Amino acid sequence: MATHAVAGVPVADEAGVRWLSANPDKAWGERFFLAYSPIWMIAFGVYQRTRVGDRLGDLGNLLVTLAIFAPAWVVPAMLHAPTTRRWYEAYWFKFNVWILVYSAIGTYFLTEYFFDVLGMVYNYPNLHWTFDSALVGSGKQGVPVIMYLHAHYFFLTYHTTAVVVMRRVRTSCLNVHPAVGALVVAAAAWFWARAEISLTTSPSLADQFRYEDLAWALRWGALVYACYFIVSFPMVSRLDERPQEVWTVRRTIIEALAAGMLTFILLDLVTAWVGARYR
Repeated sequence: MATHAVAGVPVADEAGVRWLSANPDKAWGERFFLAYSPIWMIAFGVYQRTRVGDRLGDLGNLLVTLAIFAPAWVVPAMLHAPTTRRWYEAYWFKFNVWILVYSAIGTYFLTEYFFDVLGMVYNYPNLHWTFDSALVGSGKQGVPVIMYLHAHYFFLTYHTTAVVVMRRVRTSCLNVHPAVGALVVAAAAWFWARAEISLTTSPSLADQFRYEDLAWALRWGALVYACYFIVSFPMVSRLDERPQEVWTVRRTIIEALAAGMLTFILLDLVTAWVGARYR
């Protein structure tokens, strides 16, 4: 049994190598979010590649996006077996809340770094409902409201898979030094950052979504984006990891806010180094 801790998560109460949490409630939530991942990916892929949103306005696009977003909340509420805990104490609910808060911070404030540092371009003439920072960034572009929902289900998958992989390494013979855990976090952060940039861009979509220099975004922009996950992966991994230490919703929100602030600071420090080349 591994005896070290990665990202400050003790593993003395975990027996043997494992992918899913030793906490049954958390393990159920992880299984659900892993199962939900290919479903939202297919739905989002069809929505994006068919460009059905071009024929819809703000409300129509919001309803389509809500249809992809809602199962993350509705399905576990219906399927999760009742326990002695109240529904809002279940891992699936608190994980959703953590991701909702963290991704909202990223969408409202930190999308500006994508615009000004990574060269991301939004051009959705049929969307007028926008909501983003009034002061951070150059203000040349707005963030459509539907992006908040997109970010949520993207981040559900990124964080669930990362936590599962981190645990697998932490409880295995590979966990010989804290540096191993740090490398796993960094690798997972870079993987998802680069994967998103690569998989969401296409020449057929370039008129509405693109990067000014895709090669630069994939090489260096992915490292900037990875700053999100270098902070968030280890922080969210602590949520209900031990059955005897169950977080409250209040603590969950505070932790997500703290992760958002740390990410904000890290992104700004990195920007001071790489520069805001598209501002």
